[in-house]
Amino acid sequence: MTADPNSQSLTPTAAWSEDLRPVLEWLARRAEPVAIAFLAVVVGLGVFSVFIAALGKSPLQLFQLMYQGGFGSWFSIQNTLSRAAPLLLTALCVALPARLGLTVIGAEGAVVLGGLAGAAIALPLTSTLSPLPVWVLMGLASMAIGGLWIGLSGFLRHYRGVNETIASLLLAYIAIALMNQLIEGPLRDPASLNKPSTAPLPAEFMLGNMPGMDVHWGFVIGIVACVISYVIIEWTTAGFAARIAGGNMRAAQIQGLPVGRLIVGFTTLAGAFAGLAGMIEVAAVQGSANGSLAAGYGYTGILVAFLARHNPLAIIPVAILLGGIDASGGLIQRRMALPDATVLVLQGTLFIAVLFSETLYGRFKIFNPDLWAAPHSAKGAS
Repeated sequence: MTADPNSQSLTPTAAWSEDLRPVLEWLARRAEPVAIAFLAVVVGLGVFSVFIAALGKSPLQLFQLMYQGGFGSWFSIQNTLSRAAPLLLTALCVALPARLGLTVIGAEGAVVLGGLAGAAIALPLTSTLSPLPVWVLMGLASMAIGGLWIGLSGFLRHYRGVNETIASLLLAYIAIALMNQLIEGPLRDPASLNKPSTAPLPAEFMLGNMPGMDVHWGFVIGIVACVISYVIIEWTTAGFAARIAGGNMRAAQIQGLPVGRLIVGFTTLAGAFAGLAGMIEVAAVQGSANGSLAAGYGYTGILVAFLARHNPLAIIPVAILLGGIDASGGLIQRRMALPDATVLVLQGTLFIAVLFSETLYGRFKIFNPDLWAAPHSAKGAS
């Protein structure tokens, strides 16, 4: 009597492969966003190199200066981390609503209003309170106004059917105009002649640097915010419900999930983080609310969030990378006689490459374990 080979137990090699399969599946699924994002960055840099070469400049020199200005020295690294601090928070303003399938791009408005609110509430209190409670009140005020501003986009989206992308963008323009009106009018410091601003914060009320580093505490606050956001999304009931709604909003409504509260809640939290970024810029960098608050951090945060695939933990390294690119702008301008806006062109090129890369997800068998054939199944079929 001969045994049926299909009824035999798996060979040691096949069994070993089956034991490793869950690990390989886990790695494959998580490697896809990393690999595709890396490919998008490489393609974006390649296209940008052609642009630089067309201007008669050396792309190799540009990238060398970019590395030198962002990461080539301890001074450069500290500058990069300081510039990454607001990007961590503005990227969350995009990433959190994205888990619900929403595209919010108006973080710039929350940043400028958050900075303005922080300065406005701090100045009357500096003569009566110590720095710590003033910082807390500044943070709460900035988060409240930022949350209200972006939360309004979520409210309009769910209850009035207004597209959140357009609403948040238009609200950002309104916020910048409102800030300019206030710092040139009721909140203007009479001593600010050439550059209208609020009165400066006293030196002792400025948010200081971390020990042994020339990096303000806003960077730590940004990292903590990313970790908290990850916990909310991955480990809470609200986060699970948001992921369900993001996958299929209609199905979530049929299942009885509070979609409206989720949309308003997540957009409000997202705006609160962006508003906090504005407060940190005032308390750690600018010293007052002025036109420099509209520095484009809200728009760069969009690129950070998309490169990180809206993963709060992945936002941290991506924000540092983009912060380094931003920090190198001045060096590129001096050494290569290129405009400072060269960095903005690079960011735009990268963003376009990232958008195009979205079409690649799910197309590669190596990253899709559902398309893999089990070893014993393949043997039986043969």
